Amino acid sequence: MAEKKIKVTLVKSTIGCVPKHRKIIEGIGLRKLNRSVELPDNAATRGIIRQVGYLLKVEE
Repeated sequence: MAEKKIKVTLVKSTIGCVPKHRKIIEGIGLRKLNRSVELPDNAATRGIIRQVGYLLKVEE
């Protein structure tokens, strides 16, 4: 069975945000604005998105 994926796009700059949030964004592989990454749809990923969701656009 295929694993479900979530497409996450960075839509707001990390300048001026909490340093912990900046490290989270960098840790999931987002470096520049309007870049996207595909992440597995699991509880850990959902928790990350909940913390820094104000910087991201999420597509199922």
